[in-house]
Amino acid sequence: MSKTLPYKIVADDRIPFLRGVLEPYFREVVYLPGGAISQSDLSDAAVLLTRTRTRCDAALLSGTPVRLILTATIGFDHLDLTYLKKAHIDWCNAPGCNAGSVRQYVVSALLRLALRYDLSLAGKVLGVVGVGHVGTLVAAAGRALGMTVLLNDPPRAQREGNEHFVTLEEIREQADFLTFHVPLTEDGPWRTRHLVDEAFLGKMRRTAFLLNTSRGEVCDNAALLAALAQRSLAGAVLDVWEGEPAISRELLRRVEIGTPHIAGYSADGKANGTAQCVRKLASYFGIDDLLTWYPQTLPDPVPDSAEPFSGRSDLREIFLNNGAYDVVRDDGTLREHPEAFEAIRNHYPVRREGQEAPGTEA
Repeated sequence: MSKTLPYKIVADDRIPFLRGVLEPYFREVVYLPGGAISQSDLSDAAVLLTRTRTRCDAALLSGTPVRLILTATIGFDHLDLTYLKKAHIDWCNAPGCNAGSVRQYVVSALLRLALRYDLSLAGKVLGVVGVGHVGTLVAAAGRALGMTVLLNDPPRAQREGNEHFVTLEEIREQADFLTFHVPLTEDGPWRTRHLVDEAFLGKMRRTAFLLNTSRGEVCDNAALLAALAQRSLAGAVLDVWEGEPAISRELLRRVEIGTPHIAGYSADGKANGTAQCVRKLASYFGIDDLLTWYPQTLPDPVPDSAEPFSGRSDLREIFLNNGAYDVVRDDGTLREHPEAFEAIRNHYPVRREGQEAPGTEA
């Protein structure tokens, strides 16, 4: 395609690998901090490329010529879909883009908990709530680790039958590790806001660990803090928090592992999200040159040391196959500078996914 399209694009300046890709095809491409994009910035823009920090609703979009919104993320609860439909604004997310990255994070967390408490993961029960792109990979990883895997996904169970799924009551009562991979839904039959509340936590096993890498609001953080303080739960791993980036410092002190919403932040996951957006944009505007676009090169990783696992050869091998990613690195960074939650995310070091990690065959 040789003709430049007469449209302006506004893009979150933290979407990686994007700069220089769209400029040959559009009149103007402007990069701005996602949380600071305003209505005036979009006064002459046709397309918005965003991440989760831009709330796309009437307050931002009313009166603008924006006709397409692309978010380089799996989640889309930052998009007011009711308003977008009313305003005839098309939108796309990037389903599954960082599923491998979140799987890597969960495996790393499981390894660290096994090391810390001298556990064997084989034979333990892993409960997976939400079995979409991410949950499917996490479940496969659990099976590869020798764990018994229980699945809960009411929408899928309704469509496919109950043969492969258990109820929420069953999964919380049986799981040694319970991990959440659900979207944030505010209402309806499968509401997930505060899905994990005081009553839910009270029915989990006292020896169980809870992991949340989905959305902070899925778990009532005050209720979780109380459960941890009362030792009615063995521990928790949180990558997502209510009130981000102003998270509860007390809850951070109580969790086993706490990180600043970076579970999906591998370089591979970021590249996948950007590529999905570029390709969908190309399809929308008929730009043949970009229909199969993907970043030409990804940065080399800086692997973490396997030394902590030297005494556990079973865990060490899994660690190395999991991209040599140790979640305690990110935990330590957040604990040292909890006030820098957003800055840590924006300047996250290179992490690559393990090519032979558990669950990659799913």
